[in-house]
Amino acid sequence: MRKGKRLLLVAATTGYQTREFAEAARRLEVELVLATDRCHVLEDPWGDHAIPVRFEALEESAAAAAAAGPFDGPFDGLVAVGDRPARLAALIATRLGIPFSPPDAVEACGDKFLARERLRSAGMRVPRYFRVPVQEDPRTAAERAPYPCVLKPLGQAASRGVIRADDREEFVAAFHRIRALLEVADVLRFRDARDRYILVEAFIEGPEFAVEGLVTAGKLQTLALFDKPDPLDGPFFEETIYVTPSRQPEVVRQELIGATQEAVRALGLTHGPLHAELRHNREGAWILEVAARPIGGLCSRALRFAPDTSLEELLLRHALGEDVGEVSLATPASGVMMIPIPRAGIYAGARGVREAEAVPGVEQVIVTAREGQALVPLPEGSSYLGFLFARGSTPDEVEAAMRRAHAHLEFEIRSSLPVVSAAALLTP
Repeated sequence: MRKGKRLLLVAATTGYQTREFAEAARRLEVELVLATDRCHVLEDPWGDHAIPVRFEALEESAAAAAAAGPFDGPFDGLVAVGDRPARLAALIATRLGIPFSPPDAVEACGDKFLARERLRSAGMRVPRYFRVPVQEDPRTAAERAPYPCVLKPLGQAASRGVIRADDREEFVAAFHRIRALLEVADVLRFRDARDRYILVEAFIEGPEFAVEGLVTAGKLQTLALFDKPDPLDGPFFEETIYVTPSRQPEVVRQELIGATQEAVRALGLTHGPLHAELRHNREGAWILEVAARPIGGLCSRALRFAPDTSLEELLLRHALGEDVGEVSLATPASGVMMIPIPRAGIYAGARGVREAEAVPGVEQVIVTAREGQALVPLPEGSSYLGFLFARGSTPDEVEAAMRRAHAHLEFEIRSSLPVVSAAALLTP
């Protein structure tokens, strides 16, 4: 059925999941064509016939990708990995007539202020919020902020640049810190209108959760509901452990899933993967954000579907139009720990990996940091030391296994030396 099918995968060159999708396509006997942000001057430097695109030039790249496809036959489906690739994929899909959420819906998912506006207009529960031009005097904005509050750059993901402030002094400090982040090279490269503002919103109390799902014709199919057992109360919001299924009462689980479906309608999402972040308290479920793409990094390895299907395979099948509505998780409980960076410095190695993998229930420990790599923790950073995966008969068992395994790990992080200019060296 799938033989001879062609799929376009829009992804960043540095994305962890590209290989996972390539392996899934091989198993499904599907031709996978990659559109990625590599050098467009060199002639196919990686030898994989990928279509070169630039995520800072969306319209131009969409036209190039759409024109490149028909030479070898039309694409039968489209998948995007990451927020910026999803924005580009929506434009490509519109040009080629491939099922995908519309560009304005995907754009709203990638803009925290626009998302809040759509959720509020749909009558959903949202905190008090406003946006501030990044060049404004933060002392003025601090006068009208609700405390405690959270400051967020509009276009960043994975809690990057998200900072809690409990008073005016902390607000001003957080504002300056986010403003500096927006001048970092990897942010400047993709800078657009969203980066001219900072979102300020009231802090929402309660535990956090994540919903992994698929949207088909505007209807949400929940693949997994994750608990985030570590408190995320600030001042920064680094995620660590995800465990599924959720241990919350049925009424809470239904409120979380119901709120996610409401958000799908409010944002205008119609087709493709979805990753949503929520909080829950006595008032009910609160949407933090909804992304029109799958869970990031290697976290997808925490999900296996019966009998032995990866999330990537499931997404490819869905993109090809197959009915995947009856899928179920292959194990009673599973989880992933995103191993946090404890402090800034230069990564020099890890110890205890074998001992961690020997903990009952632990499936794999993957250290993604490389020797000599500069490590930057949140809120400025955007990566982890690695990932730790576990499976078991209950969520409690899975969480305990990951915590025991993490206790075995030791990371050597050397202090980074300050850069000294030649002029400073010559100064007597």
